Amino acid sequence: MLSIFAVMKSLLLLRGLPGSGKSTLAESLSENGKRPVFSIDNYFTNAETGGYNFEFDKNHIAYNQCIEKTKAAMQAAVSKIIVDNTFTMDWEMEPYFKLASEFNYRLFVVTVENYHGSKNIHHLSEEQIEKMAAKYKVKLY
Repeated sequence: MLSIFAVMKSLLLLRGLPGSGKSTLAESLSENGKRPVFSIDNYFTNAETGGYNFEFDKNHIAYNQCIEKTKAAMQAAVSKIIVDNTFTMDWEMEPYFKLASEFNYRLFVVTVENYHGSKNIHHLSEEQIEKMAAKYKVKLY
């Protein structure tokens, strides 16, 4: 079986709505931590307790931290990098597109869909998820 990572240096962006399974897929693809996974959620997750506490006013800090960690991994020539975020709008992916080009990484964008019926762990309301879904665009060609 051919791995999606069987090519040159690779950056995999996992995108989807909260509860779709992005983090679970990222964990599986990381092969028990062999490959780094970066996520905005990491900023809001307590490393000791695993508790999640989202603060909207710090979201821009979380975005920047995720981009910077990805860039540092690329500067260190890490061969396979996974980024797990909602990426509901194209502009959210643009910094990663630029990094992939700058550091000569093959870019993959994978949309994760919630066919398993899981609920999001971030306690977002159905209304909030529907608003995110309305903004969500997929480039099929």
